[in-house]
Amino acid sequence: MSLKFDTLSAPGRHTVGGAPEGADVLCAAAIASAHGDVVMVLRDDAGLARRAEAARFFAPETEVVLLPAWDCLPYDRVSPRRAIVGQRLAALGRILEPAAGKGRLILTTVSALLQRVPPRHFLRGAGQELKSGNKIAPDGLIRDLEKFGFNRIETVTEPGEYAVRGGIVDLYPAGAGGPLRLDFFGDEIESVRTFDPATQRSTGQAASVTISPVSEAPLDADAIAQFRTGYLETFQTSGSDDPLYEAVSEGRRHQGMEHWLPLYHGKLETLFDYLPDAAFLFDHQAEAAIAARHELIAEYYLARQTVSDADSGVPYRPVPPDRMFLDAEALDAALKGRAVTDLSPYHEDGADFGATVGRDYADVRVDPNANVYEALVADLKGQTGSGKKVIVAALSDGAADRLGNLISEHGGPKLKVIETSALETGKAAIGVIDLGRGFVAGDLAVITETDLLGDRMARPGRRRIRPENFIAEVSSLAPGALVVHVDHGIGRFDALETIQVGGAPHDCLRLVYAGDSKLFLPVENVDLLTRYGSEDAGVQLDRLGGAAWQARRAKMKERVREMADALIKVAAARELKTAERFQPPEGAYEEFAARFPFNETEDQLEAISDVLGDLQKGRPTDRLVCGDVGFGKTEVALRAAFAVALSGKQVAVVVPTTLLCRQHFMTFRDRFKGFPVRVEQLSRLVTAKDTSAIKDGMAKGDVDIVVGTHALLAKDVRFRDLGLLIVDEEQHFGVAHKERIKGLRADIHVLTLTATPIPRTLQMALTGLREMSLIATPPVDRLAVRTFVMPFDPVIVREAILREQYRGGQTFYVCPRINDLEKLSERLRDLVPEAKVAMVHGQMPVKDLEDIISRFYDGAYDVLLSTNIIESGLDLPAVNTILIHRADMSGLAQL
Repeated sequence: MSLKFDTLSAPGRHTVGGAPEGADVLCAAAIASAHGDVVMVLRDDAGLARRAEAARFFAPETEVVLLPAWDCLPYDRVSPRRAIVGQRLAALGRILEPAAGKGRLILTTVSALLQRVPPRHFLRGAGQELKSGNKIAPDGLIRDLEKFGFNRIETVTEPGEYAVRGGIVDLYPAGAGGPLRLDFFGDEIESVRTFDPATQRSTGQAASVTISPVSEAPLDADAIAQFRTGYLETFQTSGSDDPLYEAVSEGRRHQGMEHWLPLYHGKLETLFDYLPDAAFLFDHQAEAAIAARHELIAEYYLARQTVSDADSGVPYRPVPPDRMFLDAEALDAALKGRAVTDLSPYHEDGADFGATVGRDYADVRVDPNANVYEALVADLKGQTGSGKKVIVAALSDGAADRLGNLISEHGGPKLKVIETSALETGKAAIGVIDLGRGFVAGDLAVITETDLLGDRMARPGRRRIRPENFIAEVSSLAPGALVVHVDHGIGRFDALETIQVGGAPHDCLRLVYAGDSKLFLPVENVDLLTRYGSEDAGVQLDRLGGAAWQARRAKMKERVREMADALIKVAAARELKTAERFQPPEGAYEEFAARFPFNETEDQLEAISDVLGDLQKGRPTDRLVCGDVGFGKTEVALRAAFAVALSGKQVAVVVPTTLLCRQHFMTFRDRFKGFPVRVEQLSRLVTAKDTSAIKDGMAKGDVDIVVGTHALLAKDVRFRDLGLLIVDEEQHFGVAHKERIKGLRADIHVLTLTATPIPRTLQMALTGLREMSLIATPPVDRLAVRTFVMPFDPVIVREAILREQYRGGQTFYVCPRINDLEKLSERLRDLVPEAKVAMVHGQMPVKDLEDIISRFYDGAYDVLLSTNIIESGLDLPAVNTILIHRADMSGLAQL
């Protein structure tokens, strides 16, 4: 590449072509090494995450600082997440420090660049270092943590949280690699330890911990006084009618208080003030994103000014936009005299990075006579033969292993997985990195999973928290809680008490038993306790040293022994039955699994392994897969159906409703496309003529997989060679239907999928009469659900619906009463005339109801206004927002 990077560090505006995604990070890192600090401004958060991963992989020697934007909209009523704010403050604090090398790469977004930030003096010297031997009163430390914006909770798991248990203070500072535990002896810090937020167990020693602000809106005395003065000057009112003003005046944090940030600091600064000498690189189409952001800010400011307090019930006095954000003129002034570069994936006149977008294998994917992996192997051999370094980018470790196996099975070399792009010339390897498209830059060629398989939706998974016992720590017990000691029976937890043992203080749990007897249990032996699982009323405490608890234990052991004998007999009877073994063909199975457009969760992989293991045992199995809606149960069924169908047997999928039947049919048809498998559906949506032909095909064995409603359980339905029965949402089937299902399952494998198993099914699974797999981990692409309770706010309603519409999503609006639907429908059409609103409820004719929901599923409507009939378990991946009208009229179970 002949581009002179030092020319891009000169003041002025430049355009660099030939820098597609991924290659643009190489360009930015090169400028940083030649110039100093470089700010790369991306269009959105998704691009920010991908460039951060690309920088780690392609430029590991460059220090990377991430500055995200708030994850809420301008003039919102909700606060940004603490983890986001902590990351922002950590980034700003790092920017104020000298660079470790020649220059740093600061990655940010358009939204973050336009948002003003706290002044530099707020972060300079704000940190407080704590280490072993320091003398500080725990009460004083707690006051400092509250001033810095930490949130006190029971168990610390995320940045910005702290917890206090006796002489132990757990805290998670902003920007830290993990939480830390301070152990106090009086006013002296005895030790600083790291601990695992999943298990809450200490993992090692730390030299020190530095605490600094985790909120951009401080609540110390000076900030509160400044807020009160600024509020009066800005809005010309005392704020006596505003809950925000009252909360801040009393030193309490209020939801959404950060949207009045200038009032706490007087005057905000910008990222340009923090980086006076940095060069700026703008992502392709960043100018359009900047214009859209300015338009959005203006729109919401106007909406807050025009919506009356009577409509929302709570006043909202917005801060003028120029005090919170950079307008177009201010942005141009800040960029004036700086080195500014606009990046483009296309080759432009002038400076050119020289990279090109990689090959898209779409032409191979649509050719039934071609194989994408054979084409990939041919490209690998050709590129390495010409002296290029080739990296195949996988989205996850599992995908990397799968790609490696598929490449070697199709005649390619066995590729190793590398962590950075350091690779010998003429070699190929696999890297775990999320890139939208591949590229070729100089002697480096990158081929991505998206190039090979089309668009995918995946993000890195999060570690799942698995408690090792029922009481993970003392803080999870409240005084008065009933507990069961393994040796002494039922007692009541009274308090945590420090007693002298051998001349040294020791923390113990004080447990009270019958006769006011007390047992002091050392905190390290808390694993001997479990919670008492029944109602507290009428519970009789056991007597310390008495025989009643031991007698109950002996009786329970005998009952368990009897149950075990019965289970052994049932298991022995099942072992005597035989069934055909199903082993999925390796190469074809890998290709089928690769079509799954997400990363499998840990529980999903376990469930798939369990089901495939069942199919290979040679005896009929009956497994229950239990998991929440959208957690991936269908993918487990697809993998099992593939193994059976490719072995020449038939698969029946029974579902309770025609809508769910249609949904599953489309899913199975799309996933099995290109394989020698015929998929059909049986429901009321199928004509009588087609139904007759499908039933005939099932009897002859021409239909390999059939998805059907209760119609599949009719007496005239015959299978030539049924090998697997899949029952989805078993709880919706009646007694007669279940008897028919029992008639089908004599010597075949049965897989039951449900989010809410009926008690009998669950009991059979828990007692071992049926196998069970739990999918408790949410999909890796899913963010945690954020729930907000607030008065009716027309601005929030409009913003929530439009936000979903702009991202291509849909919205549920749930109203508790049918009589209110019509009036609410008119109000929604006035509030959001851009959105198409459909209305459904349980008293509508079935045909009309199914027609509207089907059209909503197809994307014909943006909003579905309904009663709580939407709780039927439909998988509508486009719906990510639900608004609940008059939530006070709904029951807890409904919510």
